[in-house]
Amino acid sequence: MTTYTNPIYPNYFADPFVWRHQGIYYAIGTGPAEAAGQVDELHKQRVFPLLRSPDLVNWQFAGNALQRPDPALGDNFWAPEVAYHEGTFYLYYSVGHEDKHHQLRVATSPDPLGPYQDSGKPLVDLNTCAFAIDPSPFRDDDGQWYLFYAQDFLDAENGVRAGTALVVDRLLTMTTLAGETKMVLRARHDWQRFLANRPMYGGIYDWHTLEGPCVRKHNNRYYCFYSGGRWETDSYGVDYGIANNVMGPYSDAGNESGPRVLRSHPGYVLGPGHNSIALSPDGQAEYVVYHAWDTGMVARRMCIDVLLWTPNGPRCQGPTWTPQTLNAKA
Repeated sequence: MTTYTNPIYPNYFADPFVWRHQGIYYAIGTGPAEAAGQVDELHKQRVFPLLRSPDLVNWQFAGNALQRPDPALGDNFWAPEVAYHEGTFYLYYSVGHEDKHHQLRVATSPDPLGPYQDSGKPLVDLNTCAFAIDPSPFRDDDGQWYLFYAQDFLDAENGVRAGTALVVDRLLTMTTLAGETKMVLRARHDWQRFLANRPMYGGIYDWHTLEGPCVRKHNNRYYCFYSGGRWETDSYGVDYGIANNVMGPYSDAGNESGPRVLRSHPGYVLGPGHNSIALSPDGQAEYVVYHAWDTGMVARRMCIDVLLWTPNGPRCQGPTWTPQTLNAKA
């Protein structure tokens, strides 16, 4: 029996995305330099830390993934995810300057460990979308790929809150969007607040945030997992919306009192969020892969816990901080 205790990797590793290829697990995430916009000697060459594991539990550092693109794009590299299609690995990510002018881009490699080379163009036009983050590719059963991501909206009518929200678009190719963006989810509740009286876009807003989309199809319905609130506080957690069609409409009704999948456990785990989903090695259980703060808020580190499909919707058997057994059947 394989056991684990969270966090499963000792170093800073935020926004963890895990995938499996030819029996090996790979993880890519936002490292401390990427998050803070630091450029040391290593990050002048490549960004985004990569990990490798035989069993989803024991991870080893495997270098950095992305050959650094044009420095003029910015120094903040956030939330990478990888898709595999017809022999090529596609690395989706955002890059920008602190909290503004973040754009979505994609890089490619024939090898899961890279190096990944940027495609040379943004996925979304900066003239129409000045801030886009957290790209998450999703392949439907018919083979069609979609890209979920987060962008800013300033309106606050009909119950929605100004701030960062989730959208989806169809991919014409793995490096080109169709330009048919549809709204997925908007913030509607106080627990999703990022900051009151936040100066943004020349105004002052009660700013709310939904980010980190991750889509899973279950029993012919689409579940868009997301993280809401402020990533540096204990209000941050994972919730979800449901739709009958991949492009929506989605509903996250029922989350008025807070996130339903993952939330903080004061004194032990703070701000669990920005998840991906991976199958256990025996294929019998799904695991939520997420980051969480230690109680001293020194670093966000990678954690895993079982995903449960209950009559009330998806729930995570966590966050946990004591020894757990891998491959528990969900």
